[in-house]
Amino acid sequence: MPNAGSARTPRGRRRRFWFDPRFAIGLVLIVASVVGVAAIVTTADDSVLVYAARSPLAAGDRVDASDLEARNVRLDGAEHLYLTSDDLDTGVVVTRTVAAGELVPASAVGSTVGIRQSSVVLTLTGQLPASVAAGSTVDVWASRETESGVYGAPTVLVSGASVVRLVESDGIVVDDRASAIEVLVPRNRIARVLEALANDDVLSAVPTSLPAKD
Repeated sequence: MPNAGSARTPRGRRRRFWFDPRFAIGLVLIVASVVGVAAIVTTADDSVLVYAARSPLAAGDRVDASDLEARNVRLDGAEHLYLTSDDLDTGVVVTRTVAAGELVPASAVGSTVGIRQSSVVLTLTGQLPASVAAGSTVDVWASRETESGVYGAPTVLVSGASVVRLVESDGIVVDDRASAIEVLVPRNRIARVLEALANDDVLSAVPTSLPAKD
């Protein structure tokens, strides 16, 4: 008859946990290898998203992201030379031919504002009000000379023109009786503005609103 004590011995014996240091070292090496490869790939992937033409683009074409093909390319710091997603918020106008499949150069597109407006520098009589600055809106008034030294009643030449910048004089002598500004003029008023400039009309800029605070 088997001994009762010897029958309970196998059940009461605890199983030992097997641990091999070589297994742990191998696991650590595998994890380190994976992390290292991932870091190298991430560092090497310095490509940027730019756009290429799906089909030939001609000067005057208005395009947006749907007309272009997005590509991730490595440009080594030259991404500012090409069209990116930040440039397509309101669409762009093509200014020169771009071949199908060609990356669109930033120099080959312009703002859609140019479809409706053009930039013109105007020499004004007298100094500008202090409230006029880049971004201001002004009415441009013109008065034509009817005879020597006599000018007719002023009329509004351009209403609500946006001021691009105040033009500073580059000369040594500054004329306090005149100033110059660059404004955006609607295309349907360009001919009238050029006519006024050609005739040496007296021009003035009047702010359309006053600042809320001094």
